[in-house]
Amino acid sequence: MKCQKCGNNNANTHVKTIINGEFKEYDLCSECAQKMGYTNMFAGMENDFSNLLGSFFTNVLPARTQATRCEFCGSTYSEIAKSGQVGCAHCYELFADQLYPSIRRIHGNTTHCGKNSGKAEKAQKPAELTKEQKIQELKKQLDAAVAEQNFELAAQLRDQIKGMEG
Repeated sequence: MKCQKCGNNNANTHVKTIINGEFKEYDLCSECAQKMGYTNMFAGMENDFSNLLGSFFTNVLPARTQATRCEFCGSTYSEIAKSGQVGCAHCYELFADQLYPSIRRIHGNTTHCGKNSGKAEKAQKPAELTKEQKIQELKKQLDAAVAEQNFELAAQLRDQIKGMEG
């Protein structure tokens, strides 16, 4: 997919905005995204954190050479913070304390619910009918069975209705 701004480079940044209730989506290349002010949100985060706490915990923070690396992909938290991309699924567990505040701030939650989780839940759980609604539904089915001259089904439905009413 090509960049929607310059039309030359491949798009690698997807931007969604809602301004004054107007929803817009853009697919941009890195250069156009940077020109429009969409930069890597993790950039410099690790350095700011070190500088903030550095004055409180001098000589307590591990040196960069001692940084924890993921045993599966080899990523460190500083590399993730610089690139904005988590190395693998195991990094989420290893760097959970550092990643979750950012994930919570961005997404509002740290547990994936799915894109249409509310719709799927409603589709899976049909609304519970009241006793009166069930009886009305059975009466409609009874009328249809009589109209089709399906008297065996009509007798079963009649008995169900009487059992529920009585």
